[in-house]
Amino acid sequence: MKPAIIRSENELDELVRRAHSAECVALDTEFIWERTYYPILGLVQVGFSEKECYLIDTIACRALSALGAVLEDEKVTKILHDAHQDLVILHRATGALPKTIFDSQCAAGFVGLSATISLGHLVQTLLGVKLSKTETRTNWLRRPLSKRQIAYALNDVRYLPAVRKEILSRVDTSEFKQWLTEELSTYDNPELYREKDSHVQFQRIKGVKRFSAIEMAVLCELASWREERARTEDRPREHIVTDKVLAAIAQSKPATHSALRPTRDFPSKKIRRYGDEIIRVVEKGLRTPPAECPQPQKNNGEDEALNARIDFAMAYIKGRCIARKIDPALIGSRAEITEFVRDCTTGLEESNRLMQGWRLAFIGRELQKLLTGKHAIRLNPSTGLPQITSESDSI
Repeated sequence: MKPAIIRSENELDELVRRAHSAECVALDTEFIWERTYYPILGLVQVGFSEKECYLIDTIACRALSALGAVLEDEKVTKILHDAHQDLVILHRATGALPKTIFDSQCAAGFVGLSATISLGHLVQTLLGVKLSKTETRTNWLRRPLSKRQIAYALNDVRYLPAVRKEILSRVDTSEFKQWLTEELSTYDNPELYREKDSHVQFQRIKGVKRFSAIEMAVLCELASWREERARTEDRPREHIVTDKVLAAIAQSKPATHSALRPTRDFPSKKIRRYGDEIIRVVEKGLRTPPAECPQPQKNNGEDEALNARIDFAMAYIKGRCIARKIDPALIGSRAEITEFVRDCTTGLEESNRLMQGWRLAFIGRELQKLLTGKHAIRLNPSTGLPQITSESDSI
């Protein structure tokens, strides 16, 4: 390879040929995401080693299908840090479905580090190299790129091959290697790169839990309409209609333009532009059969008992993870643990993610038996951490 910055299809083709012959290649993206629904890609960084790194200028070289072939090459491991967002952007830019991904952030959680660790902290921890943070808010679409921008962007991939090598050297058992491989294989799932169902977007809106079932049904349709509009116009959701306005409309259920006008923070020009559509969407939501309306969560006396079980589950997970040097975040978020606790209460836990794959082997079955009263725990006197009691143990 000759130039450090790739600006033509011929140069990109040469870089891709080099990538196909490599065992692994580091990737990263730089983009702007302020006034659009989809990020605008400015650079793709490609690294093979500390001394061999390149930048693909996606302003000058817009056709990236050749790079997509590298993403789909199962023989080449693609190393990214906090991979999901970059992979979604690269999928949209190339049309390719990624295969054989190594996420250094996720992998760090299997070797006693945080699974949400920053790249700078990870590189410093593992390699003793301190990365500059000077260009974190730069405009990656402006040309020409400054020397500081170029150096910053190259550093995002420069050390990833060495980071991967160091992490793998710390995965000290075949069991952990299997678990890590399984977790990283989730990036091979095509569903990860599809547009999310627009009908679940209403759950993101603040205060939705206080809505009645029919208000939630209307809000569901409104949020779905806004999502589709934002995608079509390539504008942020809030630039179409704000969350606050959507919630107010769902509660007032207007049937005419004049009924929309008193809605606070909803300009007349937007009523003129979207009013007819919104009224039709509200009508559609109001026609939702009662059995199909989203159901608000009930607040009753069981909440305290449920929270106690959730806290118990979280504490046990944390103890087991400390003992095995796994980041508890890899097991699941509090929302996911809450779902598991609820599933154990209703007998639906077998389909839960904690009862699949490596999570089942590590903690899922144990946690199920604890939550259903089939096992008990005690504190290990030598470690101070929780452990399952055996049949011969006295409680």
